Parts: sequence; C-alpha cells; structure tokens
Amino acid sequence: MVRVITVNTNGIRAAARKGFFSWLETQQADVVCIQETKAQQHQLSDPLFHPQGYVSAFNDAHKKGYSGTAIYCRTPPQRFVCELGWDPLDSEGRYVRADYDKLSVISLYMPSGSSSDAAQQKKDDFLGKIYPHFVELKTQGRELIICELNCPF
Repeated sequence: MVRVITVNTNGIRAAARKGFFSWLETQQADVVCIQETKAQQHQLSDPLFHPQGYVSAFNDAHKKGYSGTAIYCRTPPQRFVCELGWDPLDSEGRYVRADYDKLSVISLYMPSGSSSDAAQQKKDDFLGKIYPHFVELKTQGRELIICELNCPF
C-alpha cells in the first residue's frame, strides 16, 4: 500500500514558515502532493524545501506567485512528468506526475471556475483536456492516484 497525502499549501514558502516541513516529518507519507506552491524553483534552494529522505519535482507557473505544483516521493520514481504540451496546464504549473512500474501519482491543481463565466469556461476546457489524458494513461495499463483537493472525478 502507498500512503499519499495531498496538501494545498497556499504558498509553500509561507507554509514552511508555519511549520509545514516539521509536520511533514511526522506523517510517514510515501508520496506528498502539493498544490498552489506559488514559488519559482530558484526560490526553493534552501535545503528546507528538499527534506532528507524525499526526492522531489516542482512545476512552477510562469507567472510569479501564482499556482504551481510539487511532489515529494520517498522512493524515487522511474520518471517525473511536469508538462503535457498544452496550456494553461503547462504555463501555470498545474501538473506533476511520478511514474512507478504501473502506478502514476499525480499532483494536479485545477483552475477554479467560481469567479466568472470566463473562469468557468477555462475550467471546463481544462477538464475537457485532462480527462482524456487520464483515460489514455488507464488505456496504457496505469493505475492512477490523482491528488487534487477539489477534483470532480
């Protein structure tokens, strides 16, 4: 069994100041998926953001202080995937996947559709693209753990 935790940090640097990484040490999680890191990778050079015993991948948004995902894994995966070749998923850092034999663990941060009709359309478009991607992964024989705190699937 794989123990997976998903957390929306609302800013990984702010979460670090509030004790996130001390808390993480007590969780004994195999994989930790983070949404809304709101940081660029060059801002995460402090060893605090790279806890001992974990390998990690970060996917930051092009826009500073916005969105972003990360994943921490106790067992190094065969590969990390951070881009799928479409926006806003890629430019907003909304996806990180860790692939093991037949298992993929995905940290996903979906757009909110609550602020306007245009925002809802953006979310609907996102869902229209991400769902077939998940179906394709399943067709390839992959088991999926999708971590998103507000995922409609």
